Amino acid sequence: MTISIPPWAKGPFELLVHAEGHLRGGDDFDRRMALIGFDNAIEVGITTYLTLNPLQRGNRSYSSTDVDQWLSNYHTKLAFLEAEIAVRGCACRVDKSHIIWAHDHRNEQYHGGLKGTPEQSVLKIVRDAALWVFELLFDVTNPEDLLEQAILERSRPKPPIPDRAFDVAIDARYGVIEVGGQNYYVSEVLFAVDEAAYRDLGGRLCTSPGDSDPEESDPEAVRS
Repeated sequence: MTISIPPWAKGPFELLVHAEGHLRGGDDFDRRMALIGFDNAIEVGITTYLTLNPLQRGNRSYSSTDVDQWLSNYHTKLAFLEAEIAVRGCACRVDKSHIIWAHDHRNEQYHGGLKGTPEQSVLKIVRDAALWVFELLFDVTNPEDLLEQAILERSRPKPPIPDRAFDVAIDARYGVIEVGGQNYYVSEVLFAVDEAAYRDLGGRLCTSPGDSDPEESDPEAVRS
């Protein structure tokens, strides 16, 4: 299933997915990376939003002077968030002072000398804040569900793909077969019904070209 978010929100969303993957990793390094990732997602989300065309942010417009001021640093970006909440009349789900507290922990991990493992309470604050900011700014109503879907899709094994060299070698030797009144390359049928046999045969034919019929002088022509 394709995850449905605005194309301009994909960068901030990828940061969320990356951070969530580390959070679920569980070890000390992963927890440190999760803290850094979620904190970055907050800042990048605000930066991305402020640099969008008004059409891409619900026709909301801001003066260039205000935008330049808000983009100055992390704290001014939070000041924009505070002002935006007031204008929209919506609730603040994560207290600004708590976000700053988590950000200070992130700075110790990223710039300072403290390399301890972030507490779960810090990780919860920064994760909740990152998801809330993403939902608020990009009008995504179900970021938790989308995040879960993205994590699941990344954990699924990728479907196997055929090998071009194997296809050529098999089809040079065995050609085309008719199934149900339709013509198929033998490599297609074998790959579909028994991938292991397909790779075994393709590998043998590629490493032992003498097994092919001597009159087959141009294997590529078979699949042209």
